[in-house]
Amino acid sequence: MANVARETAHGESGLDIQHGTKHFRAGALLWLPRVRWDPGHGRWPAVGRHRGNGRRYVNMVVRAHDLENFRVKGVYSEALVRSLNGYEHDPAAPRTLQNPWTRERAQETADSWNQPREPVRIDGHSHPWISVPNPPPAELQIDGETLHLAHYGTRGAHYSRTPPLVEWTPEP
Repeated sequence: MANVARETAHGESGLDIQHGTKHFRAGALLWLPRVRWDPGHGRWPAVGRHRGNGRRYVNMVVRAHDLENFRVKGVYSEALVRSLNGYEHDPAAPRTLQNPWTRERAQETADSWNQPREPVRIDGHSHPWISVPNPPPAELQIDGETLHLAHYGTRGAHYSRTPPLVEWTPEP
């Protein structure tokens, strides 16, 4: 499970800061079921209580960077189990999760998601399978090639294959 981030970035260059998301308030608890289908890079299915109606659980697809504080927590509500199971729900076993993760695997995954990572662009091309820690290192080794940090901004770390220019200073 995770919480919706207090502040989420939207709009061009992420300059529009909002509290929570359109469907979930800031700090709302969201449960992340095992992915049955791929909603796209950086988007995950989630189950939580909607901003407009706090009594019912809804299934939505959320952006991964709008979530924070990932952790493992037990599920005891029949309504929540029904929402997490989706079409695989078995009415004969209303409190049984279908295809659950082991606690160890879930904890390892939550710990890895809590590490802040930044997307990488190399010479103007996005590489979604590569990420770097925040703040990014000045040099990055990929497949024996040294990449140099050219720019770091709101869209992640931009690396270049060419080394940075060195200023020449005359000797006195």
